[in-house]
Amino acid sequence: MKHAPLLAALLLALAPAASAEAACPEGVSWPTTTWPKTQHYGPATDALGDFAFTLVGTDEERKGVRTDGVLVVHHGRIVYERYARGFGADNPHLAWSVSKSMIDALLGMAVVRGWLTLDDSVCDHYDHVDECSITIADLHAMGSGLDWNEGYENDPYYLSSVIAMLYGVGALDMAAFVGSHGLEHTPGTVFRYSSGDTVLLSAVIAGALPDDLHSSFPRQWLFEPLGMSSAIFEQDRAGTFVGSSYAYATPRDMARFGYLYLHDGCWEGERLLPEGWVERSTGVNPVFVQDALVWDEQTDNVPGRQWWTNHPVPELGYDALWPDVPEDTFQASGHWGQTITVIPSLDLVVVRTADDRETGVLDENRFLRLAIELAQEADR
Repeated sequence: MKHAPLLAALLLALAPAASAEAACPEGVSWPTTTWPKTQHYGPATDALGDFAFTLVGTDEERKGVRTDGVLVVHHGRIVYERYARGFGADNPHLAWSVSKSMIDALLGMAVVRGWLTLDDSVCDHYDHVDECSITIADLHAMGSGLDWNEGYENDPYYLSSVIAMLYGVGALDMAAFVGSHGLEHTPGTVFRYSSGDTVLLSAVIAGALPDDLHSSFPRQWLFEPLGMSSAIFEQDRAGTFVGSSYAYATPRDMARFGYLYLHDGCWEGERLLPEGWVERSTGVNPVFVQDALVWDEQTDNVPGRQWWTNHPVPELGYDALWPDVPEDTFQASGHWGQTITVIPSLDLVVVRTADDRETGVLDENRFLRLAIELAQEADR
């Protein structure tokens, strides 16, 4: 393999550090049925609102920034909350690919309960897949190697695997549709962003569980413990939770999910995710590193595992995605502007729901910088 010494050095440098202590943080302000709220008002409030909520043209034209809600949680308290376009605090919002990060949590919860391991073959827990060389770790890292085209509405629909899965021939049994695809690459060697990998991962998790958990594990393991009372995970006709795309929740409940990851997978003093899981999922994806050293086709973002990171990888020519934001920032990100951004060094969670129909219309670096400035102003 080309660049083997550099690959080894990079993987070693980017590997999560082992921790001898699995204790949960003390003195944390956990949300109860409602979030503690200290709405901040000041120049930074106006700056964030003017940037995030100013429409261009009429709403029906679907142009420009189309924010539905913004929530900023700092030191465990809501310091900013605003809604628009008919949405309010009690309206669940389609999360699109933010759902993938929820599947990451559910996978960790299955691992910590001993129902599966990351080294298991997908065929150990799910029958409708042709390539048993794929492991759960490969799916987690979006390194399945399956021949998959993640094309959306701006691409030819007839070439898109994900559109066929969600709306076409694969819609009734999405995981089986993914599993019917052949290999394009050796599993574990090439990163390709794939909703198919996450849907198949969702079916594999369910397949590892007792029958009485198949239709309830997201609610029992994640939504109920965190008090995410608005959260819903849609299933396809075969009963698979559509982990790529179809979770719904209010911004406050999305913030609860971000808060779980802000505190290393702990909630009210109880560890819900394995020790080191958050760092593993939100650190630089090693399959991406290996792929970027060998292949010319690369993503603009540095991925984790079912999350996006702000880590620079200068050896590969990658700067921090958001230069005005701390490098420890990570994000669950969904189509049309859904985001949960977690900044551990600032004790900050920022949620945005939206309907941005134009790709790249939001300057996310500026948006997050303004949210940080508001949180800092609220501290004064």
